[in-house]
Amino acid sequence: MDRLVLMKLGSAERISLLTRYKSRLQSAQATIRERYLAGGDAVRLLQERSQLIDDVLRTLWTELKLPDSLALVAVGGYGRGQLWPASDVDLLLLLPERPDEALAELLEQLVGVFWDIGLEIGHSVRTVEECLEEAANDLTVQTALVEARQLIGNNALFARFTSEFKNILDPQAFFHAKRMEQDERYLRFQESPYSLEPNCKESPGGLRDLQSILWIAQAAGYGNNWQDLERHGFITHQEEQGLERRELFLQRLRIQLHLHVGRREDRLLFDYQTAIAEQLGYTTTLTRRASEQLMQEYFQTAKTVTQLNTILLQNMGAAIFPPPEQTPQGINERFQNTHQLLDVVHENVFQETPGAILEAFLLMQQHSELKGMTARTIRALWRARRLIDDNFRQNPENKARFVDIFKQAKGVLHELRRMNQFDILGRYLPTFGAIVGQMQHDLFHAYTVDQHTLKVLGNLRRFSESEFGHEYPFCSQLICGFDRPWLLYIAALFHDIAKGRGGGHSELGAVDAREFCASHGLCNEDVELVVWLVRNHLLMSNVAQKQDISNPDVLGAFAATVGDERHLTALYLFSVADIRGTSPKVWNSWKGQLLEQLFKQTHRLLLSDGQVPVTQGIIQERQEEALRLLRYFAIPETAHESLWNQLDTVYFLRHSAEEIAWHTRALHYRIDSQKPVVKARINPHGDGIEVMAYTLDQRYLFARLVGFFSRAGYSIMDAKIHTTRHGYALDSFMLLDVSGRESSRDSDRSMISYVEHELTGRLSHQTPPEAPAGGRISRQVKHFPIQPQVTIQPDEKGDLFVLSVSASDRPGLLYTVAMALAGHGANLHTAKIVTLGERVEDTFLISGGDLGNSAGRIKLETELLDQLKC
Repeated sequence: MDRLVLMKLGSAERISLLTRYKSRLQSAQATIRERYLAGGDAVRLLQERSQLIDDVLRTLWTELKLPDSLALVAVGGYGRGQLWPASDVDLLLLLPERPDEALAELLEQLVGVFWDIGLEIGHSVRTVEECLEEAANDLTVQTALVEARQLIGNNALFARFTSEFKNILDPQAFFHAKRMEQDERYLRFQESPYSLEPNCKESPGGLRDLQSILWIAQAAGYGNNWQDLERHGFITHQEEQGLERRELFLQRLRIQLHLHVGRREDRLLFDYQTAIAEQLGYTTTLTRRASEQLMQEYFQTAKTVTQLNTILLQNMGAAIFPPPEQTPQGINERFQNTHQLLDVVHENVFQETPGAILEAFLLMQQHSELKGMTARTIRALWRARRLIDDNFRQNPENKARFVDIFKQAKGVLHELRRMNQFDILGRYLPTFGAIVGQMQHDLFHAYTVDQHTLKVLGNLRRFSESEFGHEYPFCSQLICGFDRPWLLYIAALFHDIAKGRGGGHSELGAVDAREFCASHGLCNEDVELVVWLVRNHLLMSNVAQKQDISNPDVLGAFAATVGDERHLTALYLFSVADIRGTSPKVWNSWKGQLLEQLFKQTHRLLLSDGQVPVTQGIIQERQEEALRLLRYFAIPETAHESLWNQLDTVYFLRHSAEEIAWHTRALHYRIDSQKPVVKARINPHGDGIEVMAYTLDQRYLFARLVGFFSRAGYSIMDAKIHTTRHGYALDSFMLLDVSGRESSRDSDRSMISYVEHELTGRLSHQTPPEAPAGGRISRQVKHFPIQPQVTIQPDEKGDLFVLSVSASDRPGLLYTVAMALAGHGANLHTAKIVTLGERVEDTFLISGGDLGNSAGRIKLETELLDQLKC
């Protein structure tokens, strides 16, 4: 044995050896890659790469005449015989005893050779005893060694390692540790496979879920592939084939990611989704992007994988941890309570009585002592899901059971989620099955359509649960007095069910809802409410966020559409739940304030039999209330007159009595001030601050204000722009902190004096408008931008124009609009700023400049479109 062969290699010999092996690797890997790209055989690529590395390492080991006492072992994924295009080659250099100095140097040089020929290796050098010790203390090491495979070297040494490792491997402890590891991994990904940018290896429903099953199976002696699990009775042949299909899809996806990015990358980032989709053969249609089709198949795959992972781990767990003998407690002739788990009395319950499929979920709701389902119940449910066919759906008893699930006091959301997890919900409602895993690249929905639907339903349920009454007390108060709230849950199920079909999803969904309600025996009144809610579920949020709800005409039209208090309450509750269920970024206190304000004003109007108050009556009421508030501050009775004489009816219609009083207190003694007056305060109704600016009107005023607020870390939620009779601008803004400062409320308070001082200085000197600080466009906007839309239309009276802007959100967008308006000499009256995740839908009421002629309006539209596309 000459352990110095490698160490004796001269420089030229070493270079020659490295060049030979490096060239061999590069050539062979290029061939494997080309073969894969031509045929798309993922299994073959993984195996061929593994076999190639096997051959190279064995040949190199032999050529270098490594000591006969050592063994070279493949571990981890490489030990499994699968090697991804950009994965490390995990190796164990197994020794009979601790190496002396010469051997240690030799092994160090060997590892260097591995790297020099182009292998990215992860290696360890251990004796058998060290392997066992490490495995006992480190789950990652233990898992890697489960798949150990000898490549070359001392057979007796590897056999001793295998025997002793098997002796210390405790299947129960290993199962428990892998379950805990999976739970922790799920938590890192918010326990959902539906991330916008999922990790196809680590996310719930990814390849790691499949690998965990096989690791546990190997440790427990059940085999190391899906066919072995079928032979042991854990899965059927059909399920075994389904697992192989899902695994193959994930394998192809991960391979394509590695090849496309050129390095190890397991995240399906927005940057890659479109290219990967096209490479895998998806094509864009009139209604759906190629990337959306890819992601829907990914999400459906991930959902199935999580289902099978749950079923198999529970089944294997029952085999590894046999439960103690206990007499089941009968529930009825089909179900029993076994260890506080719902259990079928025998495996064929659902085949004999298909209606028991829905009954199982009802029983979970009705029996609070049940904490879950037994392994065989879950397995039987999964296998019975295809019994749900047209005959099942038309069965009156099944229809009644399905509706009863919505009527239960407890567990509505939990059981609907369980039904969705096991494909029962999509089977019973095929239209719902069509939206499972469907992603929307609309820049504000953060969840797939089915997950958003269940989140909306969950929010509605949350309003009715006393432990969450502090979150949205007004919603909780309303839903407690709402008769048959389960109708809202059915409306939630259908409100987005027509997404992705093309056409208006609200109208199409209303058709589906009507058909469902009528066929499931709901009375006409209830059918009408559900259908109306589905058709109009966007109405209240659109009116509150995009229209001037202080305008009596707007309020009157909304009240006429709503019709009565029950419809108004239902729509308000639904709107809050829907916006909150869209994305964590979309909901804020300002939207909540607008919706509540619209609800209360409409409720008052409905109680007055829908008679819209005349304008003069509204103004008088607000002025009287403002005067009442001013008396608290010991202001002279006539102090308000100097300011109010300069204000027209539009001002009093657009501002609340509380705002009018605030403005009057600040300005009654300085209405002709040559110095700008800036006042700021904490928003009395929620988060953020309210800012009032009063100054002689000046060009670029709105742009100057927008730039300042942005640089101060605030986003404008609402703007009311007014010009007095004597030429002063009286503008007020509602701002939310978007700077990321630690405590928004505290930072708002500390920023008030800064805003008042700094903004006064800028308005006094009329400094040029400052563009907002540059920021990054989100990757979602970059890769899935929406086509900007700009329209300018006359308002209902024809006196003003409504400018509507819909575009991907980006730093400086509002400033761009402000500068364009100033450039055309346009006067701004109001601005409604609506931010929906990564998308904005802003509305401006404008007049003046060159807007009076169509050419001027077209020019402004064109300029804005060009700038918003940049």
